[in-house]
Amino acid sequence: MRTLALVVLINVCMIACHTKKEADLLVFNGTIYTADSSFSKAEAMVIKDGKIVALGTKNNLEKQYTCKERLDAAGKFIYPGFIDAHAHFAGYAKAVSELDLVNTRQWEEVLHRLSDYETSRDAAAWIIGRGWDQNDWPDKEFPTNEALNKKYPNRPVYLVRIDGHAAIANNKALELAGVKAGDTIAGGEYQVKNGKLTGVLVDNAMDKVASQIPEPSFEELRTMLGQAQANCFEQGLTSIHDCGLNYDMVEKMEAMQKSGALKMRLYVMLSDAKQNYDYLLKRGIIKTSRMHVRGFKVFSDGALGSRGACLLHDYSDRAGWKGFLLSSPEHFDSVARVIAAQGWQMCTHAIGDSANRTILEIYARHLKGRNDLRWRIEHAQVINGNDFHFFGDYQIVPSVQPTHATSDMYWAGSRLGRDRVKDAYAYLKLLKQNGWIPLGTDFPVEDISPLKTFYAAVVRKDATGFPASGFQVENALTREQALRGMTIWAAKAAFEEQEKGSLEPGKLADFVVLDYDLMQAPETELLKIKVLKTYSGGEVVFEKK
Repeated sequence: MRTLALVVLINVCMIACHTKKEADLLVFNGTIYTADSSFSKAEAMVIKDGKIVALGTKNNLEKQYTCKERLDAAGKFIYPGFIDAHAHFAGYAKAVSELDLVNTRQWEEVLHRLSDYETSRDAAAWIIGRGWDQNDWPDKEFPTNEALNKKYPNRPVYLVRIDGHAAIANNKALELAGVKAGDTIAGGEYQVKNGKLTGVLVDNAMDKVASQIPEPSFEELRTMLGQAQANCFEQGLTSIHDCGLNYDMVEKMEAMQKSGALKMRLYVMLSDAKQNYDYLLKRGIIKTSRMHVRGFKVFSDGALGSRGACLLHDYSDRAGWKGFLLSSPEHFDSVARVIAAQGWQMCTHAIGDSANRTILEIYARHLKGRNDLRWRIEHAQVINGNDFHFFGDYQIVPSVQPTHATSDMYWAGSRLGRDRVKDAYAYLKLLKQNGWIPLGTDFPVEDISPLKTFYAAVVRKDATGFPASGFQVENALTREQALRGMTIWAAKAAFEEQEKGSLEPGKLADFVVLDYDLMQAPETELLKIKVLKTYSGGEVVFEKK
C-alpha cells in the first residue's frame, strides 16, 4: 500500500509539473507599483515573449509557471518604464557631440568653454554648441558676436540658447547663410545694434543659418543615437515622444530599430512641413513594436526666456513687446483641417497666453465638441484664466514639462507680472480639465532625468530646496498623479495605453527597478534615488554596476 501511495503521489506531482506554463522570467521579492486603474501593488510578476503574463505572490506564481530566469529584486521598488511625453531624442543625440553650454554663468564662460572645445576638433569644421541662458548671467541681455568674430574670423560658430528658440552666430556663419543687416522674417528676428547684426537670431531667424550646418553621416548618426539611447536607459526611460522630425530621420531610426541597433520605443511627431504630410498620407500611420508615427508637431510661438512667446499683453519687462506667432492663424487652421480629415494627432507648441488662445480656438473649430483624437498642446505654459475650459470642453491634452516651472521660476514673474504668472505652469488646474495629464522633460532643453520631472511636479522646488515653500504649490501634483503622468498617462497621450504604461497582463514588460520608493521617500531624498535596472520587453537594457 505504501508503495502504491508513493507511486500515486509521484504521478500527481509529475502531472502538476507538466501542467505548469513555461515563461521566460520571474521577478520577485520587490514592491511592484503597477500604475493600473486602482494603483495596485504586487510582489512578483511573470514575463514571457517580452510581455507580462501574470502578477501576484511569488508562491502562487511559482505554482503556475516554470521560468527560465529569475530576478530577485532584493526588496527594491519596481515601476512601469518611464515615458517622456515630450522630448527631442534625435536632437539630444546630436547634442551629445556638441559643446555643452549649460550652466554657464556669464558670456565670458561661454567663450572659455569654446577655447577648451576647439582644441580637439577639426579646425575647419563648424563649432556647434547649446545650452547658454542669459537669464542666468549678471547682465541678462542677449550677448553680441564681437568676440566670436575676432576669435573665429574664418570658422563658422553657431551657439543655440537652452530653449532652442534663439541662437548666436558669428559673422562667418551669417555670411555662409546669406544673412544681412536689415533682413526681416515672419515669426523671427535678426537682432541689430547700431546698424550691425549682433549675431542673435530668434525663432524663425535661426533657420537660414541652421540649414548650412552639415548633417552627420548615417554611421555618425548611428553612434550618436546609440549613446543617447544608453543615457536614456540609464535614467529608466523606455519610451520617448520625439517631437518634430522629418520623415527621412524616421526612416533612418526605423532601419536602426529593425537591425536591433536601436531599442528605444519612439512615438514620433513629424514636423509641420509639406513633405512630411505627403509622406504620412502615402504611407499611412506607422505602427511597429518600437516605432509609432501618427501626429504632427506644429509651432505656434517661441519661448518665454527669449521673449518669443506670444502674449495677449506686453511683457512686463519689455514695454511695447508681446512676442509673435511663428506662422499665421490661417496656416494653423489649414494644418488643423488636413490633420482632422485624416484622423491624425495635432500637437502644437504653445507657450504664451495669446498663442494658446489662438490654437485652442482653432482646435475647438475642428474638434467640434468631445472626441478621442487627443490633440495636444505642448507646454501649455501660460494660459489666460478664461481659456482653461477649452481643454475639458474639447478633450484637448495639455502635455507639460514640470522642470520648466522650476527652471523659469526665478524670472517668470518679471516677464509676466504678478497676476499673469498665477495662471502659468498650472499643472493641477490643467489636470482637472480631463482628469489626466502627460509629463515630459523637453530634453535637451532640460535634463533627461524623469526623477527630476517627478520631483519638480510634486515638490515644485529646485535641487537646492528653493524656494522653501515651493513655487506656486497650489498646482503641485500628488505622487500618484506624477507617476501616472510619467507612465500610463504618457502612454495614453500616444494612443498606447493598451500596450504599455502600466504593469498588467498582456502589456509590454517595460519596467524599472529603483533603490528607494518614489511613493514614500522624504522629498529631500527624491533626487538621490538611483535606477538599478531598466528592462525593455523583458530584456535588461541597463544595469547599474
